[in-house]
Amino acid sequence: MTVLDSAAALRRHLADRLTESGVLRTEQWRAAVEAVPRHEFLRGGFFRRFGSAWRPVPADREGWLELCYADESLVTQIAGTIVPGDIRGEILREPTSSSTLASLVVRMLEDLQVQDGHRVLEIGTGTGYSTGLLCHRLGDELVTSVEVDAGVSCRASAGLGACGYFPDLVVGDGLAGHKDGAPYDRVIATCGVRELPHTWIEQTKPGGIILATLCGWMHSSELARLTVGHDGVAHGRFLGGQVQFMLARPQMPPPLGMLPDLDSGKERQARVGADVLDDWDARFVAQLAAPRAQHLSLTLEDRTRHVLVDVEAGAWAALALDGKQWTVRQGGPVQLWDAVEDHLLRWQVDGSPTLDRFEVMVTPEGQRVTWPIV
Repeated sequence: MTVLDSAAALRRHLADRLTESGVLRTEQWRAAVEAVPRHEFLRGGFFRRFGSAWRPVPADREGWLELCYADESLVTQIAGTIVPGDIRGEILREPTSSSTLASLVVRMLEDLQVQDGHRVLEIGTGTGYSTGLLCHRLGDELVTSVEVDAGVSCRASAGLGACGYFPDLVVGDGLAGHKDGAPYDRVIATCGVRELPHTWIEQTKPGGIILATLCGWMHSSELARLTVGHDGVAHGRFLGGQVQFMLARPQMPPPLGMLPDLDSGKERQARVGADVLDDWDARFVAQLAAPRAQHLSLTLEDRTRHVLVDVEAGAWAALALDGKQWTVRQGGPVQLWDAVEDHLLRWQVDGSPTLDRFEVMVTPEGQRVTWPIV
């Protein structure tokens, strides 16, 4: 069997698995999955995690083709510039670009609810695989994709060209959209955003749909689908599933720098302990209360502290478990844990509704996320 035959068989097998799982629901998208060769977008290799490090998997390594069609995310860039060909051993830095697992890509494309003739704006070209699927479904003349990293965009262009697709590829800040191709019927973001930019709404036709993952610096996120109204306001809901993406680079959290003196500030008994942040939905609610706070855990002298730090405000909160009681010590102009507690307690009084019951509204003034009240 030739490589082309093997790849085609692997695509059919992938389509079968996605159909059986309920992710792949329509014939049009199944045809795209069977037609678009994911491996063409991974010719430069990818990284796989081994323990705490990443090792490159080049395209000439045995098993590479099969891994291209595994339903997993494949990291293609680390630390903003490093690609697999740059590394001979291991690297401990953080990933900055990847080929998202196929089941999530296909689920989002199905959730986008495209129809023939729709013009689509994609935020975050990445490897170009999802762009290729859009091109196969709609025609490349109806697809515009924006990528902030010129090198990533160039590699995606090569992969798309090898597949015979030539969409409008733009290098720039995806948060600004691409007004030259507007208005769009659909906007889909393959990066996470902390706040959905109103520019996307301005570039979407009334009745059009925006699909994006709303994230936070405490690492809880969810996929939202919003419909744009004639008044320039978008309304929508979360779709469920604990969807995660790398944050858009302009919305990444600032460096923490030197941590504050955690023995300063005022201490009190906490009404809500830091263990609540282990719950995905509760952590999302906490992010709503302290949207610029980052969460980290520190173990000093056999004592673990859960710390929230808002670098911009200069505020912090540190929680520790003393026996069976949580205490919190806070400093700075804003009492971070007070705000988190108030929000979480209101959410609990309202029955702790799950994220798929939350509502999202984006106006020119900003983004608002609410949950139903009992």
